[in-house]
Amino acid sequence: MKATGNKVVTFHYTLKDKETGEVLDSSQAYGQPLTVLFGAENIIPGLESRMEGMEAGEKRTIEVPASEAYGEKNPELVQQVPREYFQGIELEEGMPLQAQTPEGQIINMIVVSFDENSVTVDMNHPLAGKDLVFEVEVVNVRDASLEEIKHGHPHGEGGVQH
Repeated sequence: MKATGNKVVTFHYTLKDKETGEVLDSSQAYGQPLTVLFGAENIIPGLESRMEGMEAGEKRTIEVPASEAYGEKNPELVQQVPREYFQGIELEEGMPLQAQTPEGQIINMIVVSFDENSVTVDMNHPLAGKDLVFEVEVVNVRDASLEEIKHGHPHGEGGVQH
């Protein structure tokens, strides 16, 4: 069976930064493969489109440009904010932080730099602007149930339990 829309695909992956070769993530670190519903935007579009047609047991090295992964870096998402917003926080460059908007939305950011008056934060996804390389091994492909298709994610082992 081939990985296509409305199939539940289970696969191992190792994610690397194409430029540096640094391993950024791996399913091995979690002790189990990733299980997704194809066609439901469970994974980045560039990876899903390049995995299309793969079968259980198949291995592939897949390059995904930034534009089909987490997007290019948006310079408008790097902003200076008043230091007073960070009272009681011992800041460090590279430090990840979260903020909540008045509407309740959580915003992730990284501290780029700071001084006594302001803090520069980057709200881009940490992998924005990076071309990625995935080493993928498909473990299993099966038909999705109607409930999985309706919910937009796989259920059962490796999927969502509810």
